[in-house]
Amino acid sequence: GTGSPSVGGRVARLVLGWTLLVTGIVALVLPGPGLLLVAAGLTVLSQQYAWAHRRVEPVRERAFRLAETSVSSRRAIVLSSLLAVWLLAAGVLWVVRPSAPGWWRWSDRWWLPGGWATGSSLILSGGLAAGLLIYSYRRFRPVPVEP
Repeated sequence: GTGSPSVGGRVARLVLGWTLLVTGIVALVLPGPGLLLVAAGLTVLSQQYAWAHRRVEPVRERAFRLAETSVSSRRAIVLSSLLAVWLLAAGVLWVVRPSAPGWWRWSDRWWLPGGWATGSSLILSGGLAAGLLIYSYRRFRPVPVEP
């Protein structure tokens, strides 16, 4: 090897970095620390872009503070978990797409619009939220000290 990174490796890092960054931005509206994904994306992109390098540390610090807060109480953990499960269940409902119920007053075309695409994105969002919650719990919850 010449010591220089391959074009394929550079493209793979760019795709990974941008994917993490965009997914993190989308995940900001989900339960749990979406900023962790933004920080991860910026970390990868910082190898290629000065603008990303300048933003990594402030975003990382804020992401870790928010992640720690998201698992700071049982109530926060339960609410975040319930929302992640709700997203997963809604996604499955959208994918299965049962007939509109009798109480639905509008056209059937407005019942669960988007079909499989919407359902799969809800399932992905719920899985992402659950994964980030688990990561935050394992990373930031203090381990009880035995007496």
